[in-house]
This record gives sequence, C-alpha cells and structure tokens, in this order.
Amino acid sequence: MKRHDWRQRIVGDPLMHHGEPCIRGTRIAGAVIVASLADLAVDELLQRYPQRTREAV
Repeated sequence: MKRHDWRQRIVGDPLMHHGEPCIRGTRIAGAVIVASLADLAVDELLQRYPQRTREAV
C-alpha cells in the first residue's frame, strides 16, 4: 500500500469552517468524508462528491 501525505489533501483555514480541517480546494469538512465512509461505499461517496477522486478518498 502506497502511503500518502495527508497534508497535501487536508487544510485548516481559520477563515473557512472556523478552521475545521477541510479537503483542499473544497469546503467539504474532512470529518464529513470520514463519517460518510462509515455508511457509504466508496463509489457512492464519489457520486455524492464528484470533485473527489478515488485516490483522494
């Protein structure tokens, strides 16, 4: 399994979502993606958030 540096995909900006970590380039909170993975298959998640790639999820 290839390791990825999460800092390339997650950003915390105090001006966006009160500094809550978000997916870089979006306003999607990282916690939303993690919580969604508990209920959805990756393909379903990608349908809901088409701006994300399989690799990013």
